[in-house]
Amino acid sequence: MLRNGNGEHRAEDFTRLQLIDDEQQFSDKLSEYMQNKWRLANAGFDYDVVAVFGSQSTGKSTLLNRLFGTRFDVMSEAQRQQTTRGIWADRGTGGMPVLIMDVEGTDGRERGEQQDFERKSALFSLAVAEVVIVNMWENMVGLYNGANMGLLKTVMEVNLQLFGGGEPKKTLLYFVIRDHVSAAPLESLAATLAKDLARIWASLSKPPGTESAAMDAYFDLRFASLPHKLLQPADFEREAMGLRRQFTDAGSSDYVFKAGYKRRVPADGFPHYASSVWEKVVSNKDLDLPTQQELLAQFRCDEIAAVALEPFREALAPLRLRVQDGRVVEELGGVAQAARSQALEAFVAQAARYHSGVYGKKRAGLVATLDSELHAVFLNQVKNASAQAAEAFSRDAARAIDEDNGAEFVAIVEAVRRGVMARFDRAVDGLVFDGAPWSFAPERRQLDGALDAVAAELREREVDRIVERVKRHAKDAMGDAVAEHLAAGEEDMWRLVMDAFDAEAAAADERLARQLAAAGVVGGEQRVAVERRVHAALWEDVLVGLLRDEVSDAMVLLKLRAAVEDRFRYDAQGLPRVWTPSDDIDAQFAVARESARALLPRLSRVNAESSARLRLARTFFPAGYEYERSLVLIAPARQRDLAKRFAREADALYLEAKRSTVTTHGRVPAWVLVLLVVLGWNEAVAILFNPLYLVLVCMVGGAAFVVHMLGMWGPLLRAAGGFSGVASDHVHRLLVEAVNRTEPARPRKTSGGKRVQKKESDDTEAEHADDDPRRTSITKRVVKKESNDIEMEPLGNDLSRNSSRSSSPRNQL
Repeated sequence: MLRNGNGEHRAEDFTRLQLIDDEQQFSDKLSEYMQNKWRLANAGFDYDVVAVFGSQSTGKSTLLNRLFGTRFDVMSEAQRQQTTRGIWADRGTGGMPVLIMDVEGTDGRERGEQQDFERKSALFSLAVAEVVIVNMWENMVGLYNGANMGLLKTVMEVNLQLFGGGEPKKTLLYFVIRDHVSAAPLESLAATLAKDLARIWASLSKPPGTESAAMDAYFDLRFASLPHKLLQPADFEREAMGLRRQFTDAGSSDYVFKAGYKRRVPADGFPHYASSVWEKVVSNKDLDLPTQQELLAQFRCDEIAAVALEPFREALAPLRLRVQDGRVVEELGGVAQAARSQALEAFVAQAARYHSGVYGKKRAGLVATLDSELHAVFLNQVKNASAQAAEAFSRDAARAIDEDNGAEFVAIVEAVRRGVMARFDRAVDGLVFDGAPWSFAPERRQLDGALDAVAAELREREVDRIVERVKRHAKDAMGDAVAEHLAAGEEDMWRLVMDAFDAEAAAADERLARQLAAAGVVGGEQRVAVERRVHAALWEDVLVGLLRDEVSDAMVLLKLRAAVEDRFRYDAQGLPRVWTPSDDIDAQFAVARESARALLPRLSRVNAESSARLRLARTFFPAGYEYERSLVLIAPARQRDLAKRFAREADALYLEAKRSTVTTHGRVPAWVLVLLVVLGWNEAVAILFNPLYLVLVCMVGGAAFVVHMLGMWGPLLRAAGGFSGVASDHVHRLLVEAVNRTEPARPRKTSGGKRVQKKESDDTEAEHADDDPRRTSITKRVVKKESNDIEMEPLGNDLSRNSSRSSSPRNQL
């Protein structure tokens, strides 16, 4: 391969190829050129594709040659005629891995009104190229045909139809404005073009799934301008080289080829990919584009429709926000109908003069757009009204039922429902008008179903309240009777309890029938189910609940103790017994205890055989309800525990009776009292006739009486005992000190006698006792005891000796 001195490929090393000729035939040499001429077949994904299109004779080929070093044919300056026919391709020089396509110019006189090829070639360029350079003169900016806006619109629309179903493939539209000699800055020209493109995109007829797609999801825009090539040749070359760097310098911030523009087609597969794209473009019927008149009609109808939609949307916007907030807007129907009519009238007045076929389609599209937007808002309004109706029905009906206490349930529910449905109909009627393709009958049926569900819920809640009222009344009525019968503990107590239950069950059925009729439950399976539910509640919650309260541990022990006391402490006439030593307490206690014990098994299980209602338990209770399990009130293990506890309490009664006989038997005999009076007569006379003795005896007796009445003998005796102990210790200590002062100290034994050892041991114990309070107290007691043992003998001897010397004052002391 030939290279120049800088190691770059020479221009002649690269050969251009007519990729698509003017007969729309795709070249079969592309694969060969990619492999042998352009050396791009092994580039993988490291290559880029650039295409240029614009009006004929605007210098497209000249621009490409300046930017990429290609050698496309350029127009002779001596005559203006078509130079590029079809689509030509070449590779950029200078090692650039870029494939450049020079597309035939548009609006050429050679093709006249046969504009099919230029539109297909533009669509092909958008499909395969990453960057599409749109070349135009400055004086074309702001024009529709001169700036190829009609062509761009058609190509974009068809491009969405062909390639918009999958992930969007972005393309850079690079607008190069040639011969920029006016005072208008590039930013102003770019803004004009961007605005035109945005308007075109908004007016496109987008396929399903891409209605909300934005233009920047498919296209990026960039703008540049070049000076006049003939009037400012030096400036033109300088600006062209600066523009070239955007395509060659990958490190530049203005680098054109971004990763997001890649088509992700390997270079060796590009020929097949490009051929299949062209085949798709050529064979697609949608690309049989309409004539210029049809294009003009499409463009103008889209513009008129967009203008007509603006006031419609402005009128609908504030109402839409209020509806989205969950409110019901009463004026929505009138405002929406007026805005819709005005939009259609404005469109018809402006667009009816254009192509009839295009006008009909565009009008139908506008009507569909208007109705679609209205229906979305209307449907939201209907949902809000339905939700408010259901909420109001539930709230108002519940409040009215609570205020009426359920007496007129059916009438209340029906009245509230009629009012709610009337408000819903007023909110919905204005949303249906002549020609509207919708009806809100399904939503009304759905609301009816929702209200039925709310009414059923209210009825179920009312039934629950009825059941609770019946239970509460039955519990109040049966509570005293059950307690009375079980307290008596007679043999027929269960018969009496069951009779009370049957009577209250019959009365509860009558009350239940009246209240269910008021709640709208008049018959059928629901009525039977509620009755059986109430029967189960009367049995389980009322009767069995009361019985379980009566057979709690405390209540059972109380009943058993009462039964023992009735038999043991009272006689047959109900008078209290006063036990004497001659009474047979053991036999009486045994009879009373056995009688009370017999009551425990009777209380442990309900005997429901006498109940007429429970004989037909299968129809009295709900299906599958097993009432037999609730007959056991006290389990066997609990019975044994209660029997033991009762035995201990009964034994206490027995011991109390025994103590009363001992107290009665232990009285003082009368002869002892007579003897006390005879022997104490002189002392009594002395006290009575001596004022001092009499006052002293009265004071002592009064104090003793007060202490006795207050029950203070125990504390008083304990205080006296403590005081005497303290006084005794104090006197003993004084005596020991006195003896130690009168007797001289005895000589200590040096032969290891017991007293020296004892003294030393005492000292050691005292020293160690200082560190431990418990040891101190023990040591004090030991020392005190040992000192008493040591000093008791001299104290006795001294006292005996001192008794013979009574003349000495110290000895007398």
